[in-house]
This record gives sequence, structure tokens and C-alpha cells, in this order.
Amino acid sequence: MPTGSEPRDFAWVIQDRLATSSRVGGQGIQHRRVRREQEVSWLVEAGFKTVVSLLPGNQNVRSYERAGIEVRLAPVDSDHEEAAVDCAFEILAKALADPDGKVLVHRDFVDDTVGGILAGFLVFAGLVDDPRVAAMVIQEIIGRPLGPSGRALIPSPA
Repeated sequence: MPTGSEPRDFAWVIQDRLATSSRVGGQGIQHRRVRREQEVSWLVEAGFKTVVSLLPGNQNVRSYERAGIEVRLAPVDSDHEEAAVDCAFEILAKALADPDGKVLVHRDFVDDTVGGILAGFLVFAGLVDDPRVAAMVIQEIIGRPLGPSGRALIPSPA
């Protein structure tokens, strides 16, 4: 069991492969360096190799890199531009191509954007065929309903 502090709102989407949490260390004026260090330490000890940040900046990148965690930026803003969403799906697929890799996806909070990207990725990757089922699965995992803006990020199966 890793020491340090588990990131807030941490949840496995795919056990031991893909997880989500709120931004490590907190966000805005709530961000604390000590908390960030404890949470990064927990990620390292838990075996995470990659963090996919959906934030529109490079928050925490140096902390992750110093800890040996690869960072992939996939900014998805509140406009949810289709190109940005598709890019996030591709980045997640590449990050999970390593059969031993553990990937954490985060944004300031586990919100509709994070939930929608995760549900959408399940459909994109062919892990779930029905977008409604993907939404239900992610709602159960993150412990909150997925609103219309999050559901809009889930593609129809190809």
C-alpha cells in the first residue's frame, strides 16, 4: 500500500490501468505544495507512469517529471471543441498502449468534462458499445451524475 496521500476524488476507471482524480495538490488558492508532494509520492508508489492533464496549462508538470512520471497534456476547455476531445481520446489510447502502464487523468475537479472524456474514451476504445452504458458506468465510478455537457462528449459507436 503506497504511503503519501491519495489524490482527492481518486477512483479507478479500469482497475490498475486507468484512474481519475482532482488536480494533484488542489486547485487555485486551495493548491498546497506539501499536499502536491504527498500526492505525487503516492502516485509514484502506486506505480503510475503517466498523467494525462485535461487542464489548459502546464500545472504540476515539473513535479511529475521530477518524480519520473510522464505528462501528456490534452487540454479540453469548457467549449469542448471536437478536435480537443478527439485529441484527448488519442492521447489516452497511446498512454494505455504500454501494457504495464498506469494512467491518471485529471482536471481541477472530477467534473462533467472529466466524466464525459472518460465515458467517451470507453466508447472510443471499444470497451463499451453503448454510450448510455458508458455514462452509467462512469457515473457509478465518479459518484455523481453526468450532466448534458459531459454526455455530449461521448461519441456514438463507429
